[in-house]
Amino acid sequence: MFSKQAKSGKTPARIEPLPTPMAVAPVDQARRAPPKVASLLSADITIEGSVTGEGELQIDGVVKGDVRVGRLTVGETGHIEGGVYAEVVEVRGRVVGAITSKQVRLYGTSYVDGDITHEQLAMETGAFFQGRSLKFQRPAPVQQPAPHAEAAPLAIAQAKPVAG
Repeated sequence: MFSKQAKSGKTPARIEPLPTPMAVAPVDQARRAPPKVASLLSADITIEGSVTGEGELQIDGVVKGDVRVGRLTVGETGHIEGGVYAEVVEVRGRVVGAITSKQVRLYGTSYVDGDITHEQLAMETGAFFQGRSLKFQRPAPVQQPAPHAEAAPLAIAQAKPVAG
C-alpha cells in the first residue's frame, strides 16, 4: 500500500509567494475603533444628581437622581433613588423609582419599588417588585379613509329606484 517511490531526476517544486494586492480598500473607522467598555460606578461612590449618557453603565454605588443611559446594570450593592430610562435594564440591587425600558430583567436579589414601563419584563424567583407593570403602547398607525369609501354613500343616496 505504501511504498517508497524511486528517486527521479526531477527538481523539487518551487513555492512562490502570493502576490500582494495592489490597493487595499480603506477600512471604516468604526471597525477600527475599540469596543466600548461599560462605565462602572463602584460601591464606595455616591452621586447626587442625574446621570446621562448613551453607553453602558454598571452601578454598584448609590445614585440619588435620574439615570438615562443606553444599557444599565444595577449590581447587588447598587442603589438608585430616581427614575431610570434605558434601552435595557438589569437589576440585581435596589431601585426606588420608575423604570422605563424596552427590556427589563429583575434578578433574584433585586428590590424595585416603582412602576415599570416595558416591552419585555423578566423576573427571577425571589425578586421584590412593588408597583405597576405597564406595557409600552405603541401608537396605532393612522388609517386614512379610502377614496372610494366616501364616494360610495353619495352614489347610493343619489340613485333613484327603477319603476317596473
